[in-house]
Amino acid sequence: MKNKWIKGVLVAVLALGMLSGCNSTKTSENVDEKTDLLDEIREKGVLVIGTEGTYSPNSFHDEDGNLVGFDVEVAQKIAEKLGVKAEFVESDWDSLFASMDSGRIDVVINEVNVTEERALKYDFSQPYTYVHGALLVSSDNDSILGFDDIAGKKSAQNLASTWALTAEEYGAEIVGVNSMNESVELLLTGRADCTLNAQTAFGDYMKNHPEAAVKVAALSDSTNSSVVPVRKGNEELLKAINEALDEMRESGELSEISIKYFGIDVTKE
Repeated sequence: MKNKWIKGVLVAVLALGMLSGCNSTKTSENVDEKTDLLDEIREKGVLVIGTEGTYSPNSFHDEDGNLVGFDVEVAQKIAEKLGVKAEFVESDWDSLFASMDSGRIDVVINEVNVTEERALKYDFSQPYTYVHGALLVSSDNDSILGFDDIAGKKSAQNLASTWALTAEEYGAEIVGVNSMNESVELLLTGRADCTLNAQTAFGDYMKNHPEAAVKVAALSDSTNSSVVPVRKGNEELLKAINEALDEMRESGELSEISIKYFGIDVTKE
C-alpha cells in the first residue's frame, strides 16, 4: 500500500483535529447545553453499537444464529469496562455511519479505518488492530503479482469502504459489491480482476472455502488499523474507550480475541 497516500491521510486528520480543537471552546451561555455522550450511556446502562453482522470473522452469526466475531467481542469488552451492557444494531455498511449521525447508535465497531472524510465528523480511538492489506485474484491469474499491477484492472469493492479508495489510488476501476462472497464470484466469472481487503478477511474466507480457486497475490508493506469512531464533542466517551482498550491490551484480552478469530495476533504494531 502506498506510504505516500497513508501519510497524506494522517496529516489531514491531524490538521482537522487541530482545527476542531480551536473551535471547541464553549461559552458560559451554552456550557451546559450539551452533555457528553458517556453520561447518557452510563445513565441508560447501555452502549448501542452499530455493526454489519455479515462480515466474518469480525461480525457475523454462528450456526446457532448468535452474533459473534472479533469486533463483536471487542465491543462487548469495551461496554463491560464502561460499566454498561452492549446492545448491537445490525445494518449494512453504508447505513452504519448515518445511524450514528442520527443518534440511533452510539458508536460503530466494525473494522473502521480513518479517512479524511470521516475525520470531518468524528474523533477516533487509538488503533486496536494493525492489519496488512491483501490483494486477491483468481488462481489462474498470473498478470497481477502486486498492487502496482492493478492499474486499469477491475477491482471488486464495497463502494463505501477504504479498500475501494485504496484500489482507486492504484488506478483500478471499481466494481461495486456488497459482500466477500460476491467479490469472489466476480473473480471466478471474470467480471473482476482482483479485490482488496484486510488479510484477516481473506484468511477467514479461504479457511471456510478451501476449494475456492483464488489466491493472495500480495500483502501490503504497511498496515491498516481499526479504530472506534466517536461523534465530535464527546471527549469523555473517547477517553473512556481508550482506557478500556489500554486495559484490554495490558491484560492480554485483546490478543486472545485476535488469536481466537484470526489465528494470529494483529493487535500489536
